[in-house]
Amino acid sequence: MNPLPQSSTRGTRHLVAAADQLAARAGDAIFAAGGNAVDAAIATNAAMAVTGPHLCGLGGDLFALIHDGSKVHALNSSGRAGSGANADQLRAEGLTDMPFRHDIRVVTVPGCVDGWEALSERFGSLPLSAILQPAIDLAEQGFPASPLLVGAVRQLDAKGAETLRELSSQATHVGAVVRRPGVGRALRAIATSGRNGFYLGEFGQGLLLAGNGLFHERDLERSSAEWVTPLSSSAFGVELHTIPPNSQGYLTLGAASLLDGLDLGDSDDDRWAHLTIEAAKVAGFDRPQVLSDRADGTALLEAITARRELLNTNTASKIGVRSVDGDTTYLCTAETDGLAVSLIQSNASGFGSWLAEPNTQINLHNRGLGFSLEPGHPAVFGPGRRPPHTLSPALATRNGDFVSVFGTMGGDAQPQILLQIAARLFHHNQSPAEAIHAARWALAGEKSGFDSWDDMSRQQVLLEGHVPSRWRERLTARGHRIRQQPEWDSVFGHAHAIVRDEYGLSGAADPRARVSACLGR
Repeated sequence: MNPLPQSSTRGTRHLVAAADQLAARAGDAIFAAGGNAVDAAIATNAAMAVTGPHLCGLGGDLFALIHDGSKVHALNSSGRAGSGANADQLRAEGLTDMPFRHDIRVVTVPGCVDGWEALSERFGSLPLSAILQPAIDLAEQGFPASPLLVGAVRQLDAKGAETLRELSSQATHVGAVVRRPGVGRALRAIATSGRNGFYLGEFGQGLLLAGNGLFHERDLERSSAEWVTPLSSSAFGVELHTIPPNSQGYLTLGAASLLDGLDLGDSDDDRWAHLTIEAAKVAGFDRPQVLSDRADGTALLEAITARRELLNTNTASKIGVRSVDGDTTYLCTAETDGLAVSLIQSNASGFGSWLAEPNTQINLHNRGLGFSLEPGHPAVFGPGRRPPHTLSPALATRNGDFVSVFGTMGGDAQPQILLQIAARLFHHNQSPAEAIHAARWALAGEKSGFDSWDDMSRQQVLLEGHVPSRWRERLTARGHRIRQQPEWDSVFGHAHAIVRDEYGLSGAADPRARVSACLGR
């Protein structure tokens, strides 16, 4: 295996890890100004919303887990379909699946800003006007385009480049200065008037116009933020926590419970890779049929436990005939003696729908792609429904005490990546840097990062370029369909982790994001 690109970052007071160093600096600056981990998380996310529109933004959704020193809290701030959502209309047009891009009907009311307000009101210590100032400065004064932003812009088709012309005309090469005045105005409106300044202001009016009847004013008056009971289970000597459905986070917990107590061997062994792959398959193969905003997370975990015998410890299983790259950003913050935050925020897939709200040029997510058009399906597209969500932040405790916050982007692969990181952190006691930098596998379909479970007869196991050399040969011998990918490929997520130990905090940001950083003091 290649040498690690860096060691874990240590902190005696606080840490912040993010996929963009500019965003991590914003969070660190808020810590320095006297803010807490929630303030820093919001500041980091707001900065990422400016500099990483290919990953996240004010036009997307948000989930968060918070440890307040004694208890875990969960926030679901994923948006709902507009009041004009009509599955029959889409079926009448001949569609059997939700549109992917260039169609406003794949856009749900973005929940990000509602999430910021809910987090700030409950746990924040500084006013939003102070928290959002670093992001406002980046939007108005400009920021250098990152390699991943430039690469994402080049993937736009002609129609997308024209719709997102503010970005496509500026992010022409790495380091090019990008200014986003509309985002700056939106952030100032939030700083002054809270969520109403956004949803009932310039952005909201533009969304109503773009929706052409899909959204009603009442959809924008209703907050998307909802405090929910975390979904929790034990594995690897810790308690793992995530967001309940409509999040797919239950898959991480379910797969970890299947592995708990098994001899996984060394993390470089092909047996380790095989067992973690099989656990992910047993946990997730029926996700398209069962995950919805009305699903019972505890029941889903129990169903996974009940099929433990399907876990084949020797060869690749043939589970079912029918049943990764996504674009999201994950960040985490923690204080040595205080709050810890696991926050994930997303457009769904690279710039989302490739549509923009016309007034501010804020790009809109395509999270509605998770809905079904099948009549009677538990996640059928309809007014006020939340779609099944790939976003799944994670937090670990031991006897109620905070141990770690960790998470990743990666579409369908998020629970698979988190399973590997959890096993490394808690079963093998690896450092954050070792766990984050280690080569990964991911299950993948044929078309996108959101079709991993569509047809398991065509499912492949992607292997990152720097996996142990024997993995490919031995996993192929076990019956896995292998496809090799480059080293440090973003298809395997941008994962970050912070761990609290007896010496303070240690953390790592994912080098796959190219410009990531873990900062603190």
